[in-house]
Amino acid sequence: MNTFRDCGGLWEGHDVTEVASPEGWRKNPQLVLEFYNMRRRDALKAQPNAGHEALVELSKHFPVHIITQNVDDLHERAGSKNVLHIHGKLFESRSTLNPRLVYPIEGWELKLGDTCIKGSQLRPNIVWFGEAVPLMDDAARLASKADIFIVIGTSLQVYPAAGLIDYTGPDTEIIVIDPNLPALKKHPQLTLIAEKATTGVPRVVRELIEKYN
Repeated sequence: MNTFRDCGGLWEGHDVTEVASPEGWRKNPQLVLEFYNMRRRDALKAQPNAGHEALVELSKHFPVHIITQNVDDLHERAGSKNVLHIHGKLFESRSTLNPRLVYPIEGWELKLGDTCIKGSQLRPNIVWFGEAVPLMDDAARLASKADIFIVIGTSLQVYPAAGLIDYTGPDTEIIVIDPNLPALKKHPQLTLIAEKATTGVPRVVRELIEKYN
């Protein structure tokens, strides 16, 4: 699935403020629900790729924690266990009255009239633009403890997630894998790999297993 940054500020033909912001939700909840219904339908057709599968292989040799901005469940479907979705989960809904009331979405549809136990309309359990990222503290703690920190397929432009790299320690080995490598400040153990995740991640995983096992 495309991200909004792939399309010049548009996401699947929509201005992101229309479908991924509290203002868009208040203005037209039906449009927002339909948008995410289509994303769920597309996600159900998608399959984990070689990058997802390589991270599962890595977890057989080392303790691996995945911090992802992606809201799909492809990491879990590939077999990864420790996955922190800092921007929410596509296949969950939550109450508009109490954000702690979270429910799984069976299938791909969430409709107007679907409510929580308190009778409040359910919305996608997604962190929208302009909303706080409640799991950032957990993500920062994981980054600060990492011996190896691998950045995969991101422009490092979306904050606060892009700032996680700054929580790593001075001795942390940092590996960045992306076809369009971002400009980063110098780091004593920084490796830049200009490849897609489907080729770059399997290669890095093989090298790490060979190097440290």
